[in-house]
Amino acid sequence: MQNEISDMDGFDRAILTTLASEARISVTELARRIGLSKSPTQARLKRLEENGIIRGYRASLDPIRLGLDHVAFVEVRMIDTREPTLAKFNAAVAAIPEIEQAHLIAGNFDYLLKVRTADMPSYRQVLADKISTLPGMASTSTYVAMEAVKDDGLAEVT
Repeated sequence: MQNEISDMDGFDRAILTTLASEARISVTELARRIGLSKSPTQARLKRLEENGIIRGYRASLDPIRLGLDHVAFVEVRMIDTREPTLAKFNAAVAAIPEIEQAHLIAGNFDYLLKVRTADMPSYRQVLADKISTLPGMASTSTYVAMEAVKDDGLAEVT
């Protein structure tokens, strides 16, 4: 991966930075902004997509306006951290739509989950019915977010 980053030049970085904030921009406008003609810009886009640097294009939804303003971070401690148990846990987590993010952690616990629901009763239901039944889990600790101070995706490539 480090090799892919070092192979990118300023034009590639400008493409990625622009698309991170404006994914619906036309290729013509993108080319104009980065200072290349349309054909080389299209070729660079195709290469960035084929190499998996650009994983896709999607709409950024506002969870608050969708009634999903309750965010909880859940520390998960596992009974067993051997690969088969982690693989089962990972697959089960991927199937729970309320889990917005899941990270394997090096520290005092094994996973950190970001769970988004409408409110505390909804979160308690997800915890009881889904999270507490995850395979290989020993215990959880929940931390409720009071305010999102910064909640942006990757906006610039340096």
